[in-house]
Amino acid sequence: MLTAVQKEILQSLINLYRKSKCTSVKCESIADVMGRNSGTIRNQMQSLRSLGLVQGVPGPRGGYKPTLEAYHALNIENDPCEIHVPIYVNKELVSDISVNKIEFTSILRPGDCEATISVLGDIKQLDLDDTIKIGPTPVNNLTVSGTIIGRDDVDNVLLIKTKNIQSIPNIKIKEIAVPLTDKVAPNTSVYDVSKLLLNDNIRGVPVVDDNEILGVIRYPDILSVVAEKKLDSTAEEFMDETVVTAKDNISLINAMDLLQQNNVSSLVLLNEKSDISGIVSFTDILHRLVVFDD
Repeated sequence: MLTAVQKEILQSLINLYRKSKCTSVKCESIADVMGRNSGTIRNQMQSLRSLGLVQGVPGPRGGYKPTLEAYHALNIENDPCEIHVPIYVNKELVSDISVNKIEFTSILRPGDCEATISVLGDIKQLDLDDTIKIGPTPVNNLTVSGTIIGRDDVDNVLLIKTKNIQSIPNIKIKEIAVPLTDKVAPNTSVYDVSKLLLNDNIRGVPVVDDNEILGVIRYPDILSVVAEKKLDSTAEEFMDETVVTAKDNISLINAMDLLQQNNVSSLVLLNEKSDISGIVSFTDILHRLVVFDD
């Protein structure tokens, strides 16, 4: 079993190894981080090497690298040089640390839920009562936000009192989009657009001229026309000219980012041939997030 000092050295080595983009780390660098004598670190490295936890790299630029067994010894499941889970502290991205593992220790009520976060990197830069946001994680797009209420520098673990936990399904946007083959010409009347939306049960339709998408018409656009008593308007006169398109095979979370970044309420989706294949709105996404499938 590793001593507390050995675990701290090994954790510091992994943190520096990741920070240096997976190049060997010198004992002096570890000593600086830990505030210890480099001779002490060098002696401990020999013990860790005999345990198969570190590998020596010879030469003037040499040093030490952690082995796969080192990650296992510290319960680090993934290669920190390949996977990065972002951490935001007080709304600022901390670029030199990442998340290895999230475990929920209390889930009685959302207000009382606590989580332990195994971190890759130097957590000494984080303080109690800092607000923290973790994620999204790979695959399940899990995001956890809350307040730091505990910190273990030896095991590199944070204790978080959670404020919000959310997970975005890892699905393609076309799985929740409304299939769409309809389109209207620029001179289409308000009446014909309204009838199309109602009969086909769709929330929006693109305005297309010579295969170019000029705009999108949604129910709020038609309501504006009615409220302003401009019932003789044509599609190009009351359409929303802000059109954001996306490939229909992008992920749900990427589609949400596009909607937010462009401040629009829907996306027009294109298939692999760049033909219009569907439309997706915030309403469609919200419905998917609140409805649980078997």
